Amino acid sequence: MKLWIYPLLVFIGGCCLGILSTFVKLAYSAGYTLSVVTLSQFIFGIVFLWIIFLFSPKTKLPFKKIMLMFIAGVPMALTGLFYYQALQTLDASLAIIFLFQFVWVGSLLEWVLVGKRPSRLKLLSIAILLFGSLLAAGIFTHGGTSFTWNGAFWGFLSSITFSLFVYLSGTVGVSLPPIQRSTLFATGSLILVLFVFPPSTLLHATLSADILFFGFMLGLFGVALPPLLFSIGMPHIGSGLGTILTSAELPVAVFMSFIVLGEAVTLVQWVGVTIILAGILVGNKERTIKHQNEKKAAS
Repeated sequence: MKLWIYPLLVFIGGCCLGILSTFVKLAYSAGYTLSVVTLSQFIFGIVFLWIIFLFSPKTKLPFKKIMLMFIAGVPMALTGLFYYQALQTLDASLAIIFLFQFVWVGSLLEWVLVGKRPSRLKLLSIAILLFGSLLAAGIFTHGGTSFTWNGAFWGFLSSITFSLFVYLSGTVGVSLPPIQRSTLFATGSLILVLFVFPPSTLLHATLSADILFFGFMLGLFGVALPPLLFSIGMPHIGSGLGTILTSAELPVAVFMSFIVLGEAVTLVQWVGVTIILAGILVGNKERTIKHQNEKKAAS
């Protein structure tokens, strides 16, 4: 594949995650609880992946390897659970700032685990992204009146688990077909979700046809597509750049809240969105320069 394909796939995966908050808000406004929303999301997402997986090339794996893939998918489920828990006591604009810390946590994780120290260009990109996130989330215009230490704890914890998921997406089972990897990751996530929210939860909930729509959208953009796109792109770009590219989540969340929910977005927030996109370009510049130097060396 061409140089830009793998970063683009990870970028799109981040955009998919940015769509989620809008549909979660719509589901909440329709009267559905955290447990119902989470269960419907993962059940639909698993159905998508397993249907594709059954008709895709597969690699036979020993039981221990399958269990390892399941465990590697656990951080994906934990991210959603921790982030939704943070939203119980924090404003959405403040909670997403804590989640957004994955931008630097991911690079730190890569440095600690594999000894890959972030370059000056990557550090510059992270600084730009964090500044842009403060503007885009409306911290300076809307304030953060609902701050609690409990919410901050769960929000920051979600940034750690998301960074871990991004890292594992690029390192665990990289020799497997992407659809097989993403299906096993997501299945591990579902197992954890079912442990936290037993299926009997749905039997005691008041459901209507619209939960099918919410489950479909959340399952597609939250469970099916991101692991698949990350499974393809992350092994080729690394988790450090991967976390920078997935920061597209926040600008998309702002766009969706403006277009779908009709929420007011200030000029300062649009400036923040622009700054985040610039930070993503700066982060990807290092890989472009490295590729150009390799081509020169080869010639």
